[in-house]
Amino acid sequence: MPIEVLDNETTDQRLNQLTKALGSGMFVHVRNMLQDMAASDIAFILESSPPRTRQVLWQLIDQEHTGEILDELGEELKDSLISQMGPERVAKAAQSMDTDDLAYILRSLPDSVFKQVLQSMSKQDRVRVEQALSYPDDTAGSLMNTDTVTLRPDVNIDVILRYLRIRGELPDATDMLYVVDKHDRVLGGVRIADLLTCDPNASVREIMMSDLEAIPVGMSDSEVAQLFERHDWVSAPVIDENDKLLGRITIDDVVDVIREDAEHSMMGMAGMDDDTDTFGPVLKSTFRRSLWLTVNLFAALLAASVSNMFEGTIEQFATIAILMTIVPSMGGVAGNQTLALVIRGIALGQIGQSNSRWLIGKELAIGFLNGLLWSILVFAAVWLWKGDTALGGLIAGAMLINMTVAGLAGATIPLILKRMNIDPALAGGMVLTTVTDVIGLFAFLGLATLYLMN
Repeated sequence: MPIEVLDNETTDQRLNQLTKALGSGMFVHVRNMLQDMAASDIAFILESSPPRTRQVLWQLIDQEHTGEILDELGEELKDSLISQMGPERVAKAAQSMDTDDLAYILRSLPDSVFKQVLQSMSKQDRVRVEQALSYPDDTAGSLMNTDTVTLRPDVNIDVILRYLRIRGELPDATDMLYVVDKHDRVLGGVRIADLLTCDPNASVREIMMSDLEAIPVGMSDSEVAQLFERHDWVSAPVIDENDKLLGRITIDDVVDVIREDAEHSMMGMAGMDDDTDTFGPVLKSTFRRSLWLTVNLFAALLAASVSNMFEGTIEQFATIAILMTIVPSMGGVAGNQTLALVIRGIALGQIGQSNSRWLIGKELAIGFLNGLLWSILVFAAVWLWKGDTALGGLIAGAMLINMTVAGLAGATIPLILKRMNIDPALAGGMVLTTVTDVIGLFAFLGLATLYLMN
């Protein structure tokens, strides 16, 4: 397939052209257009198309490029398209796919289809897949590819160069060749740049990096991504508990992990899955969102019940009904600032038992100082607006309390959820909103009730 560089505007134009051509029944023309496009651009167009259009486009795509396109798609759309493919077509697509991507696809298949796909594969592909499936999902083992090029330490560089010329092609993103002993234990690595510039009569042992860092096969994919980001790696070897080389992870797979983690955090704040299809079916999308909206409704009813407890106070002090939303709103914004900061720190591996207490103390102090500042400002605003120092003092005191609690809650909620093995990005926002609403209303209305009683 020819390589073609397209920006978003050009891709959007192609999508419009394809849609118009499909509407006119020009299927042969659409097929020819798809053949001239890169797999990543076809994947983008599929994800940007309504369900009916993408079904037609998928049928017109050359089956030889199915695997490349599936590699580029989001999980939900990928699963939807695979469920419509026969075992033979999945097996054919597997021939052009990386091991990690192929393992993901097969994990999503029903057992009966999975067995049919394995039977349709060649023996080499079957062994490759079974090895990949032996590692848990979201670990280094599930990310790695087995296309490594290895060297022995006692071989001359001139011999290695002749071997590489005969081989003719290296795996994608190869920046280093790994040096192993006769038991395939990793001894070090030789950078391609060093291999091309060193003395041809030197041995591999003389130029190899013996302090090469390797990734344990059971390490989580998030930790792998952090290591790549910290060390600016292009690739890294994966080893088992005996230091035996199993494969390698490349930067393109790590970029996918980083993007998925970022999407997960962003979508989690809204209570949605990161693999949600933008153009997915209406009923399926409605059901998914309704689950989280139900949880949020109960949280809102809890906050409303606090207002109901102080119904008599609101009736006697009508101005309270106008101002009572300010305190929960300010607390929610302040708490969400802290929540986002702490969730990011957890995702980057920067927050642990050694520094979590200090961080909680810091955010508590920030919440108190912000609360003090804004309570003074809101006191002045209410006093100038209503000419009532008592009412200004009530809302100022409630704001100080709520913003202090918001700082504390924003720091502790994600840490507690993490300890309970609950995703902070998914549940943290809802829990925090409930806390700031309840505390804000209770503080404001409670202080107002005490004022009226006295």
